[in-house]
Amino acid sequence: MPRFRKDAVAVAEEKHPVDETLPPLKMFTSGLQHVAAMYAGVVAPPMIVGPAVGLSPTETAFLMGASLFTAGLATLLQTLGFWKIGAKLPFVNGVSFAGVTPMIAIGKGEGADAIPVIFGAIMVAGLLGFFAAPYFGRLVRFFPPVVTGTVITLIGVSLLPVAFNWSQGGNRTATDYGSMRNIGMAAVTLVVVLLMRKFLRGFLQQIAILLGLVVGTLIAIPLGMTDFAPIKNADLVGFPSPFHFGAPQFQVAAIISMCIVMLVCMTESTADILALGKIVGRPADARTIEGGLRADTLGSAISPLFNGFMCSAFAQNIGLVAMTKVRSRFVVAAGGGILILLGLCPMAASVIALVPLPVLGGAGIVLFGSVAASGIQTLAGAAMEKGENALIVAASLGIGLIPIAAPTFYHAFPKDLLVVLDSGISTGCVVAIALNLAFNHLGSRQGAAQAAAPEAVPAH
Repeated sequence: MPRFRKDAVAVAEEKHPVDETLPPLKMFTSGLQHVAAMYAGVVAPPMIVGPAVGLSPTETAFLMGASLFTAGLATLLQTLGFWKIGAKLPFVNGVSFAGVTPMIAIGKGEGADAIPVIFGAIMVAGLLGFFAAPYFGRLVRFFPPVVTGTVITLIGVSLLPVAFNWSQGGNRTATDYGSMRNIGMAAVTLVVVLLMRKFLRGFLQQIAILLGLVVGTLIAIPLGMTDFAPIKNADLVGFPSPFHFGAPQFQVAAIISMCIVMLVCMTESTADILALGKIVGRPADARTIEGGLRADTLGSAISPLFNGFMCSAFAQNIGLVAMTKVRSRFVVAAGGGILILLGLCPMAASVIALVPLPVLGGAGIVLFGSVAASGIQTLAGAAMEKGENALIVAASLGIGLIPIAAPTFYHAFPKDLLVVLDSGISTGCVVAIALNLAFNHLGSRQGAAQAAAPEAVPAH
């Protein structure tokens, strides 16, 4: 019996950090930090799409709450999982920005019936993606460090303009957009986060981002930068009743458009799963990618039932994992639970909405920069001196940065193609995979050896 107990203790001690459960308070606060990092990204798409398709402010607010609720469901699918569904990594899911432009385009042609048509298209695209997930999972051997490092770097660099926009105020039409006050507030938050990371220790150091958001918001209150109207106007309880906007409608053009978006989301999620696997020290294999994509696509197929949009990975939370070193998937599952509660309690959701965008932007610079830094670290082990790896990185980064450096570069292309071309992550990923195949696989023994060799996992 004593030997059995020692063996049980040894097994418990060998548990991977991804599968560890933390004390309740630490679990809640760390999960809340993930929610704070992703909140703006979840509510922004419905804030854009709602008015664009003619919804009233009340209906748009309902859409925002529904997006929080469905993001929580999708996050639980990813972190806890069941059967062959879920990456079972600290992987956050939320509303994808890739679908915003196509959804607005659908809305212009449908008027009042836009939302049911959009939801019908998302449901079909989600189901098709679910059945296609196993084929994406088998592509893992085509993602060596030279590809994953490039894509991870592009993810971080592509997200930085979002943080810069938030730092300026978020609303380009506002009179104070880019004002010294907004940028100064972002700078103060950035400095607070850096100082906390430098001088705090233990758990407090790990939640430096959350503390930075709290301190930044408290500083913003006397400056008149915090809007309390959302709390005053919010209901205490509200459930996203199924098919609130009517039964889904299925139109071929809309379905094709959203299927393209789904392919983009699956490509980006594959890169994100690989990135997160390296960061937490559990490299993603084909089964992990397949499970993650199944959770992505099933979450997207279910979301319209509760009036939510297409779900995909949130790269900013990967940066949070890299920065805090908290790798437990149950922490992110706690964040998913908080998202569900926020979706059921509009008043609670509005509390997080108190954080001014400049404050969020200051913290975002650190978060998104951490993702890019992880990509650079991965490239350091990509044998850049061998073959044409340096050329692969150069071309992929150059093409992937086009939408960031020159946003109107593809303005003359068909709108359907813009779904892919305007995503530097997607174009960079496709180019990196294609060039890696051309230089390191096709007719190359060296490429076959590289594909068979295990990838080095960077230390974090």
